[in-house]
Amino acid sequence: QVHVEESGGGSVDAGGSLTLSCAAPDSYYNNLAMAWFRQVPGKEREGVAAIDADGQISYAPSVKGRFTISKGSQKNTVSLQMNSLKPEDTGMYYCAVGALLIGWVLERAREFDAWGQGTQVTVSS
Repeated sequence: QVHVEESGGGSVDAGGSLTLSCAAPDSYYNNLAMAWFRQVPGKEREGVAAIDADGQISYAPSVKGRFTISKGSQKNTVSLQMNSLKPEDTGMYYCAVGALLIGWVLERAREFDAWGQGTQVTVSS
C-alpha cells in the first residue's frame, strides 16, 4: 500500500488563502499523476486540480483562476495554493496518486492507485 501524506488545510475567512501539500514515496513510479479531490457530506467527490503523468495541468471550472497546483522540488510532491477562498470550497480535501495516468484525470478518480487520509478545509463567510 502506497502511503500518501497530506498537510495543510485549516479554517479561514472567505477571501483568504490556504496551501495544501502532498507527498508520495519517491521510490514509487517516476511518472505519476497527482491530484486533489474534495468531498462534502451528502455530495459526490469532486476533482479539483491535477497534474497528469505528462505534466499537463487541469482544474475544475469552479476553482480555475483561484487555485494553483504545482510540483514540488522533491520527487512525487505537489502543492495546491488556494486563493480567494469561498464558503463553497469547504470540504475534506484528498490527495491521490496514479501511475502513468494522463489526460483529463479529474473525472477518473477510480483509476488512482492511492489516496491520502484527507485534510479539512473550512471557509467561513
